[in-house]
Amino acid sequence: MSALDRYVVGQEAAKKAVAIALRNRVRRQKLDEEMAEEVMPKNIIMIGPTGVGKTEIARRLARLANSPFLKVEATKFTELGYVGRDVESMVRDLVEIAVDMVRGEKIDEIEGKAEQNTEERLLDLLLETLQNVPGEKSPLGDGRDLARLEKARERLRRQLRSGKLDQRIVELEVREHPVSPVAFQFLEGSSLEELQFNMRDLLSGLAEQKARKRRMPVEEAAEYIMQEEEQKLVDMEQVARQALDRAEQNGILFLDEIDKIAGREAGHGPDVSREGVQRDILPLVEGTTVSTRYGMVRTDHILFIAAGAFHISKPTDLIPELQGRFPIRVELSALGEDDFIRILKEPRNSLVKQYIALLGTEGLRLSFADDALGEIARLACTVNENTENIGARRLHTIMEALLEDYSFSGKQRKPKSVRITAGYVRRKLENIARDRDLNRYIL
Repeated sequence: MSALDRYVVGQEAAKKAVAIALRNRVRRQKLDEEMAEEVMPKNIIMIGPTGVGKTEIARRLARLANSPFLKVEATKFTELGYVGRDVESMVRDLVEIAVDMVRGEKIDEIEGKAEQNTEERLLDLLLETLQNVPGEKSPLGDGRDLARLEKARERLRRQLRSGKLDQRIVELEVREHPVSPVAFQFLEGSSLEELQFNMRDLLSGLAEQKARKRRMPVEEAAEYIMQEEEQKLVDMEQVARQALDRAEQNGILFLDEIDKIAGREAGHGPDVSREGVQRDILPLVEGTTVSTRYGMVRTDHILFIAAGAFHISKPTDLIPELQGRFPIRVELSALGEDDFIRILKEPRNSLVKQYIALLGTEGLRLSFADDALGEIARLACTVNENTENIGARRLHTIMEALLEDYSFSGKQRKPKSVRITAGYVRRKLENIARDRDLNRYIL
């Protein structure tokens, strides 16, 4: 929880619930295989108004655990047979994220080897160009003078590493449309959407152009060769296997706006498919097998975190079977003035620190007095009370309106040191905050 405290203010109950869920995953991994298979994740429903930290808590949890994380809007899925996305596509998207994570880790592991191979290939290309460069004596000779050739290679290596050869032109054999072998597994997608996606990859591979020679600077050639070497050194079959396992064992699916598909309808009208969406989601939460381009994925141990404001509907309006699969319910409280002050000051990446860093890139030294932060928090609360309560997101609109002049002038602004005080905040925003017609559009 202390790690979550660095990014999310308050909401102790929600942070405690997700911390327990993460801890139970660690505990499960220490069990014997038979018992571990029986331990199901304790899925969570977060109940609270917008802008109180529901999504941020789940996202930070995933980053701390290095888990594949996907946030989806429940409203964009529809019952099978209606226009909309198939619910299984969220699992496929989660697997894609897991593949990207694992591939990134593998690239980090082989980066040194890839850089070494890239350097050697560039030196080969540069040695070929030496005989064509005016004023350069070719080291190749008749091909027998190996010592001389090696000496020239080392000289080029030093120049390459120092950046002196970045703009020299070399001729490189390139392919315009490289494609992964995985793309040819186009029949594995069970839905029309997945089939279309894989067919597009397949056709792209079939339309791949033949290798052709291209002249480019060394700097550009290095990037292209580096990508080629990474593809050669990374075993994509191994990546796919590890990604499938990571998605199954550590994946987190965040279902936002779950309250929008809650409710029992009479079977007619524009919302006819809401209960149908719940019934389609139910097998995923219970545990089923989904076909992806990388193989089959079991959803039994994926952690589902649902969230919604539940202003009109209630969690009990969900179908009973789905309610039973979300045993943990956490209510997040609305944010007040004190919470806003803490949000502006305490998190590691707080809004104040972000603006100081952004304007600092243009030499503007921005600082905030404590009373200014208090005034910003008070105005945010006032506008939330008078209009729609959007929680901490109101701070973004307040800060943008407050710092508009400094953001616009930036580098040309003088003096370079600026201190924001409570008086400046009031002068800039008080009239807008009081005028309800204006703050509906500006704040």
